[in-house]
Amino acid sequence: DILEERTEKYVDTPYGKPSDALILGKIKNVDCVLLARHGRHHTIMPSNVNYRANIWALKEENCSHILVTTACGSLREEIQPGDLVIIDQFIDSIPYTLMHGCPTFWLA
Repeated sequence: DILEERTEKYVDTPYGKPSDALILGKIKNVDCVLLARHGRHHTIMPSNVNYRANIWALKEENCSHILVTTACGSLREEIQPGDLVIIDQFIDSIPYTLMHGCPTFWLA
């Protein structure tokens, strides 16, 4: 409800289609683009998200910052639901698994 002048834009990229339509609009007069990375109805599994297409589409819309939400939470009591956290370590096993066919972890 906070997105004003809302429009939907379906795009294609060199990497295929992004996860869903780009939702363009303004929040307090700031241009914003929303993209449901797991699809609007959360039908795309994390390992099937076309991240390259998503990033390409956002770049083509001249997005300068990307903010994401997560449902996984934190194990630290001082971090409460609704807190904004900027991560400095991230474990992602998907790229290595896709490239080499065996489970491991990358620290990015």
